Amino acid sequence: MTRSVAILMFDEVEVLDACGPFEIFSVANRVVTRDGGEPAFEVFLVGVDDRPVRARGGMRIAVDASLADDRDFDVVLVPGGVVDAVADNAEALSWIERQHRTSELTASVCTGAFLLAAAGVLDERPVTTHWEDIEELRSRWPDLDVRENVRYLDHGDIATSAGISAGLDLALHLVRRMESTDIATRTARQMDFHWSPDR
Repeated sequence: MTRSVAILMFDEVEVLDACGPFEIFSVANRVVTRDGGEPAFEVFLVGVDDRPVRARGGMRIAVDASLADDRDFDVVLVPGGVVDAVADNAEALSWIERQHRTSELTASVCTGAFLLAAAGVLDERPVTTHWEDIEELRSRWPDLDVRENVRYLDHGDIATSAGISAGLDLALHLVRRMESTDIATRTARQMDFHWSPDR
């Protein structure tokens, strides 16, 4: 089964938050297809609109689709970065909430957790974010159970990760969950990334 994955893109997105998981899913596809299987993931970069985004540090990244497209995705990943403008964008928050209702999984990396909170898709289950933003997340959403010193948390339909490079751990975990430990381990090895399933 090939799962469709949407990665939300916006100006000032953190490059590794978005591109790290993209690379994990891409390399996992290479591992799977080398074995004669169908690609495990079809990844789409979904922009707030159809313009290329300007990520943190100035990297320009083209998108495949926009919020105006009405496709539903199996997995929705919301990266972090400077999220203030997106958090004030009613269309973006509505898109996250709508996708969450139909997706197998809605996930965040780093301060993407703020967007999940603003969209109203988080509940009493523990969440995490970048260590630098833990207290702000607790302050803005005091009903959230915000955890620190964890790489990621997965509750089945919701997953959150700590900052930036933790998105790699989360994405490898998702490859393990949706494919197998073997595929995830071989993906990490192909990327020369030290990863343990128990992390």
